[in-house]
Amino acid sequence: MKRVLTGIILIPCVLALVFLPSRLQWVFMLATAGVAALAGWEFLSMAERGGARPPRVAALLAILLLFAGNFQWPDQSMVIFGMLSLGLLIYCTFRSSIELVMPDAVTSTFCLLYVGLTMVTLPILREQTNGPSLVTFLLCVVWGGDIAALYVGRTWGRHKFAPKLSPNKTWEGALASVAGSLLVAGGLIALAQQLEKWNSAVLSYPEDMSYWLGLAVLINVAAQVGDLVESALKRSADVKDSGSLLPGHGGVLDRIDALLLAAPVLWYAQVIHQRF
Repeated sequence: MKRVLTGIILIPCVLALVFLPSRLQWVFMLATAGVAALAGWEFLSMAERGGARPPRVAALLAILLLFAGNFQWPDQSMVIFGMLSLGLLIYCTFRSSIELVMPDAVTSTFCLLYVGLTMVTLPILREQTNGPSLVTFLLCVVWGGDIAALYVGRTWGRHKFAPKLSPNKTWEGALASVAGSLLVAGGLIALAQQLEKWNSAVLSYPEDMSYWLGLAVLINVAAQVGDLVESALKRSADVKDSGSLLPGHGGVLDRIDALLLAAPVLWYAQVIHQRF
């Protein structure tokens, strides 16, 4: 029930941010940066259980600077990421004790990559021509797959999917997740077509349905892998949840783990599609 209630509160808030007017796109960027910073804090806390002592303030500042730099110079995200990564390396070189320079530098730069560079693709997607529709598609496809996997896996799951990484995941749940994402994607496209008949451009999916259904499968697979990646990180750190900020969901990182791979996959799929 806590999980359901938390979702009922968060989902409308997230969608409201997605559909803010263009002049307020900085609010969406700021909210995404805040979520990334919270997830980064949880990741660094887990890393400390493994013996590293990463510079939390410097790592979180790097995440926020990455978002600020992307907002100001959206075409230079990778350059900014590289500069910030080198900055963290230099900082750890002079800040950490000699035996911890490598683990601290690796942990802090990986944090910037894992929750910074991945999450910054959300405001990048949001700034596209049909940005709100793209972000809505991403979020709903991931949520639909997650919900289907949860309930089908718990009810009918028998065959373990990745027992070493996540013992509760099953093949039945994984297949239901793909089906759930496809159903949600089809529903969104049908809704967009109906809105178009009413002369509303709130949702816009101009390509053929086969393109979006293919994207839904790609996003779902990336989301499931992202979930397994975070599960592996948690098991490596010997923790059950990344945090306790969200009742029924654990920490912020637990809630966005699927997006950390799904969002970049959607972004690069769009880039490849536009160029070819």
